[in-house]
Amino acid sequence: MTRQQNHVVTNPGASSPCCNQQTSQLLVVDIQEKLGATMPEKVLSRVTKNVSLLLNAASLLHVPVTISEQYPKGLGHTDARVSSALPANSRRIEKTLFSCVGASGFEPVLADPVRRQIVIVGMEAHVCVLQTVFDLAAAGVQPFVVEDAICSRRLENYQNALYRMRQSGIVVTNAESVVFEWLRDARHEHFKAISALVR
Repeated sequence: MTRQQNHVVTNPGASSPCCNQQTSQLLVVDIQEKLGATMPEKVLSRVTKNVSLLLNAASLLHVPVTISEQYPKGLGHTDARVSSALPANSRRIEKTLFSCVGASGFEPVLADPVRRQIVIVGMEAHVCVLQTVFDLAAAGVQPFVVEDAICSRRLENYQNALYRMRQSGIVVTNAESVVFEWLRDARHEHFKAISALVR
């Protein structure tokens, strides 16, 4: 894939192992109060910290954000540590399907002709995240799974989900890699602000 000197992807629909700010969306899957309460506290803290980093970077870089809630009447609403970082124009969907794909209100995510890279964070890794990732890939968009911003209640389920996704050719990345791939250049106007978020 060729890039111009300002790092704009000349073929935004093409698959790439790197995220690009102009062709990305961020999808936050089911980081909800009651579901989060079942996670090990250290793990939940890691996830919410990295998701907040990505949300703040997405806001600065105008990367669209979609957030889902799985049956909020039963599982509660989005964790306050995450909802406080959401950009004002974030798209919200409620669902009962485990996969976000097929949920009412998710259609614009798939319909965007340019933003064909979907960066995915959330819980649980082996259920809603996994099914969403596989359905996104089947729908012809490119999922990027942020391994330090997803979790499951049990370590072995988290590890198995990552193994299955890697075996299927899904790109597994981390939060810092995503934000610096979005920036591309230390001369970027938001480099200092985002670097401060990483520290």
